[in-house]
Amino acid sequence: MTGMVSSGSERRIRKRPEERREEILGAAAAIALAEGLERVTLRAVADRLGVRPGLITHYFPAAEDLVAAAFARAAAGEREQLFAGEGDPLARLRRFVEVIGGDQSRDLSRLWLNARHLSRFSPVLDAAVIEQEARNDDGIVALIEDGVRAGVFTADDALRAGVRILMAVDGQSAYVNNTREAGGAAYRDFVAETAEWTLGLRPGTLTPARGER
Repeated sequence: MTGMVSSGSERRIRKRPEERREEILGAAAAIALAEGLERVTLRAVADRLGVRPGLITHYFPAAEDLVAAAFARAAAGEREQLFAGEGDPLARLRRFVEVIGGDQSRDLSRLWLNARHLSRFSPVLDAAVIEQEARNDDGIVALIEDGVRAGVFTADDALRAGVRILMAVDGQSAYVNNTREAGGAAYRDFVAETAEWTLGLRPGTLTPARGER
């Protein structure tokens, strides 16, 4: 009788497919951010969730697909922080710079480096990287266009300006694994200063506390 009750209880709490898939993606993204994409395996995700690897395989038959999906999920979460829609364009740009410069961005910077390296060997991951880059392009372009319409930013070509800022982000992120202390404000303010120069903003607009640090 006890076994029957337990079996029935398990059936009652069985998750819907979409809920289970979201749970798997969340666990895979967490592993990717904390340990790297190489550690995203069917078994690692199953262990984190306390389920059998076969359940993960049901949703992601190929580990390569799970790795790409984990990266996409983490990148999407980053984009939600970078391009939050609240506030005027300048406030949103300041938030963008703050998120990029914050401690929480370090794991994401490492993840992007990791994904771009591994994408050379995985067409599926390469496609995911390209898609996420395109969505980031869309996000920064939309922000710049809003600022231009509001008369806050100056940019003849929003895409060109956006790419310049995103490349500054990537350039700064290339140092994320360095163990030595980087060169202070020269490194820390690089993205902010690039954005100011690119968008015709007064120096210090995005780094108002520069003199206090």
